[in-house]
Amino acid sequence: MTAEDEEKPAQEEEEVAENGADEEEDGNEDGAAAADADAPKKKKKKKKKKKKKSPAANNGLTKGTPSTKAEGRMLTEGSFTDYYVANGQTEPPTIPVVNLFRAEDDKTNPSLPPFPEGEIQEHPLESNVHRISSAELRQNERMQSDLYAKLRHASEVHRQVRHSAQSFIKPGIKLVDMCERLEETNRALVQEHGLERGIGFPTGCSLNHVAAHYTPNVGDDTVLSYDDVMKVDFGTQIDGRIIDCAWTVSFNPKYDPLLEAVKAATNAGIAAAGIDVRLCDVGEAVQEVMESYEVELDGKTYPVKCIRNLNGHSIGPYQIHAGKSVPIVKSDDVTKMEENEIFAIETFGTTGRGYIVEDLECSHYMKNFDAPRVPLRMSRSKNLLAHINKTFGTLAFCRRWLEREDGGSFTVHGGNGKGKQEKYMGALKNLCDVGIVNAYPPLCDVKGSYTAQYEHTLILRPTCKEILSRGDDY
Repeated sequence: MTAEDEEKPAQEEEEVAENGADEEEDGNEDGAAAADADAPKKKKKKKKKKKKKSPAANNGLTKGTPSTKAEGRMLTEGSFTDYYVANGQTEPPTIPVVNLFRAEDDKTNPSLPPFPEGEIQEHPLESNVHRISSAELRQNERMQSDLYAKLRHASEVHRQVRHSAQSFIKPGIKLVDMCERLEETNRALVQEHGLERGIGFPTGCSLNHVAAHYTPNVGDDTVLSYDDVMKVDFGTQIDGRIIDCAWTVSFNPKYDPLLEAVKAATNAGIAAAGIDVRLCDVGEAVQEVMESYEVELDGKTYPVKCIRNLNGHSIGPYQIHAGKSVPIVKSDDVTKMEENEIFAIETFGTTGRGYIVEDLECSHYMKNFDAPRVPLRMSRSKNLLAHINKTFGTLAFCRRWLEREDGGSFTVHGGNGKGKQEKYMGALKNLCDVGIVNAYPPLCDVKGSYTAQYEHTLILRPTCKEILSRGDDY
């Protein structure tokens, strides 16, 4: 009802009260008095119509309706690759995520919603029952709000980048083109700024029997095919807080049981994780689920096995592997998870032998977090190390990035070719030989086998565990 509609009854009542003076005085006088008393009250109820917010009042963002579904298998039903248009993002995404959301305690732009919280689960174990409702622990979490904001910021970047990638990852695409497009989107949405913000590590796109640590080097023209099983693994980082998250892409439905096994095993590992939980118990939970599956390929049935020498891991600032390994098979590691630790829970399943070895040409490298102080004699080695320190620090990098015009960071080196590294392989080998840089070659099961991977990053908050990278896709 509008304000004009509310005035009409009051006016009608006043007219009735005046006309009733010659008629039944008692009832009409009461009615007139009531009308006179109500009239000012009615006027007080008048409200101005709310003006619709213009795009300028909405931070210049135009919100849309998600409509595009991904072509890959085993993504959650109802997931849209352009989900982010509902938050004002463009399609394809180009707006930095920091312009769409804000930190919860940041009041400079209150019209923006806070960075989305991840999936919340309670910690397992009887000793943790009190945590979810503890006022003291909630206060402890408020003191960590800055950390949570950085992690949620990086997580939302990851979600938007991977959803966008799910729209263009199709059979026939060159893997190098796929990686470069994904990484450029990553740089744009995180607003790449050297070590302060950027890509967490190179985009892995390992195929079939290759489980991890493969990204195309320059000149590699590998093309994705309908029958490939590809693990897409990439990271984002804000102030060194890394989000490590991966999923498996396939198009042939015959691989669905393999993907389903690994996805379910990862979720089992996430459910088992928590404060004071032993790492061996997480591994046992993963293995129990993973090895309950089997897959039929070309008339032969294969049991799905855990790749027993691959693990999840704790994550520290600028340190993708921070010291604790989360097994994916039963083990005797009784080390416990602790409050406020961040973990990447990742599982790998295979139709092969369940054990990987290093093979093929190396593309991934990373400076040793505890690199020794070694005198370098080669000037090329000194120059390359200086470039690595300035551009990547202790974050992982790849050869393809060294050969970019900006050497891996436009913010640090600009795009005029000054950052590009040339004739660097001898220097890179020297840095590896003396232990300053570690090489991470592709990790392979037996040829002819198929491997799959799913991974999420979570933080063990005092009151609960938050699966930071969870999305509506997996």
